Amino acid sequence: MTQSTNTPPASEKLQKVLARAGLGSRREMETAIADGRVKVNGQVAKLGDRVEIRDKVNFDDRPVTLRPEDETPRRVIMYNKPEGELCTRKDPEGRRTVFERLPRLKGERWIAIGRLDINTSGLLLFTTDGELANRLMHPSTQVEREYAVRVMGEVKREHIVAMVDGVMLEDGPARFTDVQEFGGEGINTWFHVVILEGRNREVRRLWESQELTVSRLKRVRYGNIFLDKRAKAGEWVELTQDEVDDLATLANLETRKVPELTPDEKNRWSRDKNKRRPVQAMRKPKQNRR
Repeated sequence: MTQSTNTPPASEKLQKVLARAGLGSRREMETAIADGRVKVNGQVAKLGDRVEIRDKVNFDDRPVTLRPEDETPRRVIMYNKPEGELCTRKDPEGRRTVFERLPRLKGERWIAIGRLDINTSGLLLFTTDGELANRLMHPSTQVEREYAVRVMGEVKREHIVAMVDGVMLEDGPARFTDVQEFGGEGINTWFHVVILEGRNREVRRLWESQELTVSRLKRVRYGNIFLDKRAKAGEWVELTQDEVDDLATLANLETRKVPELTPDEKNRWSRDKNKRRPVQAMRKPKQNRR
């Protein structure tokens, strides 16, 4: 029986397929396509192209293995970012990046779920599943991000009310969905705040709108994943099957079994973890030579 010509082929947006293959976020893949770094069946791709699993796709002249969504490996790790690290793959000035500390992957890349600025510490999530990353970062998903904030200055009730009701920033309205005081006094007063977006320096800018200065900022929760003692500053830990399933449910995706590490991966990940020097040790002042 011949297939009906009215049945459209199963195709998806090129940037979605590339992100799912673990090459980066959808936005990064859109940039790569626009820069001419992607070819489909030997032709330079353009934004708006769609592909099927049978198509031959190259990224930076290297073949890309296209997988159906239900066959894409889904791993997630939690990283405890120290202050002073950048959320970028490479820095022209040679500063330390978060990706330098992550376990190495073969044929895949870690994709950051959100970012933290250089002076912010705490919870970062990385995954091999580009669709999971995209869903969890997209504003429409409304994923809660919780931060511990140390504020300098006298925080009054009207400041809290204003930030919860909403403040107009230079890039649009912003607000906290919750603000809780966590003790301290004077220049050492701590609060926990919850926000539903990941705009640049949004937490700091909300406090600055009330003429208050954030002196310390640490992310302690992303969605239903809390930063805990499994990962000290500068360390990472792989999330459990239940934790990954919770994130998938939050992103409105089907759950999927986390693949077992191969013996080679176990050895490589173990070596990567053991060779990372503690953050505290790197901060010790050098002794003057006499």
